[in-house]
Amino acid sequence: MRVHPATIAAAVDHELVIKKSRFITHVAPVSSPEDADAVIAAIKKQYWDARHNCSAQVTGALGDRARSSDDGEPSGTAGVPMLEVLRRRELTDVVAVVTRYFGGIKLGAGGLVRAYSSAVSETLDLARLVDRRVLAEVIVSVDHADAGRFDNLLRDWVRNNDAVLGEPDYAARASFAVWASPESVPLLRTDIAAASAGAVEAVPTGEERLLDVPR
Repeated sequence: MRVHPATIAAAVDHELVIKKSRFITHVAPVSSPEDADAVIAAIKKQYWDARHNCSAQVTGALGDRARSSDDGEPSGTAGVPMLEVLRRRELTDVVAVVTRYFGGIKLGAGGLVRAYSSAVSETLDLARLVDRRVLAEVIVSVDHADAGRFDNLLRDWVRNNDAVLGEPDYAARASFAVWASPESVPLLRTDIAAASAGAVEAVPTGEERLLDVPR
């Protein structure tokens, strides 16, 4: 099974002060390089008076697209170290922007690398991670009278099996879409059959998608 990089659930901000320089970090989930560029542009507009707004981004399902910018800092002291943190954390579809307000004390190349790396690392420590997995769709259809019981049952099941429950469809019958790993689909079918004494069947549709699974 191919392992996909994780991402973050929501944007996080954090500030670090090193030798009177302020490092204000913003990390955010994004869906494309264009989305990441828009986040960077917004931060530059917000902190227009800062000396540097350095950035790093990784995008793509496999984290195969990456960019970074030193934004005026000495080459290789900001953007690349920030990018390395994202790589080490095995993240994708994420952008990090570190705004620096110079405090009057030079940090040197090594100090800058440590500062920008620490700024991103500490901010990611505050973020909630979301795993990415290829999941298979399984439909469970029940009478409306049983919808509440199966809704609770399926919510418990997805929570315990790293799966995702879609929005229910209340038509002639109540239908629940469960997105589970292909390996766990037989277990879901067995559990549904057991819970309904064989009256309800969990039916795989054959569709698979790359979805976010909260940790």
